[in-house]
Amino acid sequence: MGTGELDREAHVPARTVGEGDSDGGHSGGDSGSGEAARSAPRTLAEALRTRGDEGLTALLRARPDLLNPVPNDITQLATRAGTRASVVRALERLDRFALQTAQALAVAAEPTSYATVFGLLAGDSGDGGGAGGPDGAGDPSTDPAIDAALPHALAVLREQALVWGDDARMRLVRTARELLAPSPSQPSPTGLGPTVAEATAGMSPQRLQEILAAVELPGTHDSVSAVGALAALFTDRERMAALLDTAPPEALAVLDRLVWGPPYGEVTADPAPPVRWLRDHGLLLPASPRTVVLPREAALHLRGGRAHRKPEPAAPEVVVTAEHRPQAVDSTAAGQAYTALATVEELLKDWQTGGPAVLRAGGLSVRDLKRAAATLDVTEPIAAFWIELAYGAGLLASDGEADERFVPTPAYDMWLDLPAADRWTELVTAWLAATRTPGVVGGQDAKGRTLAVLGPDLDRGPAPEVRLRVLHLLADLPPGAAADPDSVLARLRWERPPRPARPDAVDLRTRIAGWTLMETELLGITGRHALSTAARALLTADTPADRNRLAAAAIAPLFPPPLDHVLLQADLTAVAPGPLERPLADALDVLADVESKGGATVYRFTPASVRRALDSGQAAADLHAFLARHSRTPVPQPLSYLIDDVARKHGHLRIGAASAYVRCDDDALLDEILADRRSQPLRLRRLAPTVLAAQADPASLLEGLRAMGFAPAAESAEGDVLITRADTHRTPPRTPPVPVPDGPPAPDDTLLGAAVKAIRAGDLAATATRKPAPAAAAAGAGAGAEADGRLPRTTPAETLATVQAAALTNSALWIGYVNADGAASQRVIAPVRVEGGFVTAYDHTADEVRTYPLHRITGVAELADEPHP
Repeated sequence: MGTGELDREAHVPARTVGEGDSDGGHSGGDSGSGEAARSAPRTLAEALRTRGDEGLTALLRARPDLLNPVPNDITQLATRAGTRASVVRALERLDRFALQTAQALAVAAEPTSYATVFGLLAGDSGDGGGAGGPDGAGDPSTDPAIDAALPHALAVLREQALVWGDDARMRLVRTARELLAPSPSQPSPTGLGPTVAEATAGMSPQRLQEILAAVELPGTHDSVSAVGALAALFTDRERMAALLDTAPPEALAVLDRLVWGPPYGEVTADPAPPVRWLRDHGLLLPASPRTVVLPREAALHLRGGRAHRKPEPAAPEVVVTAEHRPQAVDSTAAGQAYTALATVEELLKDWQTGGPAVLRAGGLSVRDLKRAAATLDVTEPIAAFWIELAYGAGLLASDGEADERFVPTPAYDMWLDLPAADRWTELVTAWLAATRTPGVVGGQDAKGRTLAVLGPDLDRGPAPEVRLRVLHLLADLPPGAAADPDSVLARLRWERPPRPARPDAVDLRTRIAGWTLMETELLGITGRHALSTAARALLTADTPADRNRLAAAAIAPLFPPPLDHVLLQADLTAVAPGPLERPLADALDVLADVESKGGATVYRFTPASVRRALDSGQAAADLHAFLARHSRTPVPQPLSYLIDDVARKHGHLRIGAASAYVRCDDDALLDEILADRRSQPLRLRRLAPTVLAAQADPASLLEGLRAMGFAPAAESAEGDVLITRADTHRTPPRTPPVPVPDGPPAPDDTLLGAAVKAIRAGDLAATATRKPAPAAAAAGAGAGAEADGRLPRTTPAETLATVQAAALTNSALWIGYVNADGAASQRVIAPVRVEGGFVTAYDHTADEVRTYPLHRITGVAELADEPHP
């Protein structure tokens, strides 16, 4: 027999009957018979109709997919709330205990009571506990955790219209029951199988009587009573215990393997004696010719009445691993935040003169990602994060040209002009809202293609929600407290439990949370794994403007002020003891090469770097003046000699286009070039004492001579020196990538208020009581239409006469109306004026005065009672 256990993280409850069902389930559910049962809502629509505006608002806020489009009335709202797609989405957003409660309702007999659900969750320890519901009388619960959590879980299910009815007659919506109840094609996550009645549906009456005889029950005259007797045996604790006492030990071992699921097992044509004993006594019932199943009632007895192996009524706590001084956390976070700004600047500065090419399928090649990682001195996954962060903030995009490349956008220049604190808040807010997830880079999409940085298919809808929730969990800890990452992930898994039907999505949420904890450290949102003061300001402000302002104000004093000087040293280096002002940093990037970074940046002057500055159009005197102005130490003599020596040689040779030529007033220098073997690839020949021609383009000739140690300068056709400064490249104006939300956006209060008002008005029109049709009309087609709840069709003359009479008597009418787009609707109006083929009336449905063309009114009827506006 093959058995196995279901995924225990799929935590879903299940049960129909068990000990306590006779008085807490069916009898408790039926105790509302009489006046209470007659007044109880019979459908979900009736239950929603009894809600106040706040209740409907809470439903639409929790399930925003119901708003698109706004339902015409409450009946349509209830219908939409019961559709499969909407119910699946609502179930996926339940926490673990609410989902366990929904599972308990799914396998309980309908309607069920609070006591039955409590027993399914608490098991034998909860017998009698909470029998009167959260507010009713009854013995005290022996499981206070479940007793405290169950009312809230049921309130959540009711608020989201997944459960309706009072505590004595609760019902789960049919679609949720179908999704959560166990079946052969979709085993219950709780591991419970079908009931005795379901498992014996195709069994012969003779076989049922044989089972009754085996368990020493009297025979019956029909199959229905036989099934009832067997189910009653399995739900009777004493008789069931006595039956199991007679079972062979090997048979009990088989039950132990099936009790927590899966409840199905394979058997051979000639099963072993223990399996045969269980089959003969009805403890294993046939599910197919070679499959048996443990019935739900028997499994619940073996489980002690519990639907779950481990109910989890309380969310796991986030564990604090260390406590630091808040000042130390803020200082560490600010240092990392400033490093984040420098990293983004370094990346985009490296790409601004012509970034990496865009792949044909979109994105960045693996080779270019490795180069970026080497430039930033980080690992490739971290480099992918910085690249995607710059892209998400709108600082980086493709230029859209024929040779398409990734380069900075014009927004990058505006970003550079902002104070450091404002630049940081822009990066953080872009990260919080982004759905692009760099952590998936290197994985594969649905078609097996590798996911590339800046490429398509990196959007993951849950990312913003997970990031924000992680920050809120950290914010709930005392200032300076560092959280254990595993406890954070466990808390998130409880709040949004894994779903067996979508294991990839579950794993993704866990991975996003892990990436979030790493990325918060990189961005300086946390320091020493504790949330910083600036990050707390991001979470507490009401509006985005206040959020950015408060966060920038909190972190700005911790950023080091930019310096306007360097320290020149005799070894041809300059030390920047801190961040430099932007003009000074840009000039040094041209004049020197960065040798090392850290708390202080070391720049090294070389002949190539000095020549680069001269190529950009600066003269030697400009360089001397610049260094003297910005150095706190005297300019070392070796550096002055280096600048003068390179300047003396710079431009002595002139390169122009012949295809290319070399011109120099010193013919001895040209002789030296011709005699050098390294010039052979340039294929030079003398045209005149001071001119050499080359069979290479000017750029190759420049590079070749520079490689030989010369300092040539390019010249124009007029003989002027060409400045070869590298021009920065920018894209046309670009907008940041739009996040791809995980479902519909959360509605604001204005939209919710308008939607509830429209639903109420539409429901008023749909449920308004009409006067009986007159006898003359009863013989026509209109009477039949009114009899089945539809608006009677009236002739234009009848419509006009009825509307005019209503305007004179100030009475309300029920009309059918077709707008210019052909959309039909029902409305309740109070006519005020009728003239020129139009009726002006107060529309109770829209709660405003409107004018309707009479020819678009399909029918009209008087109301028995006028509605209240």
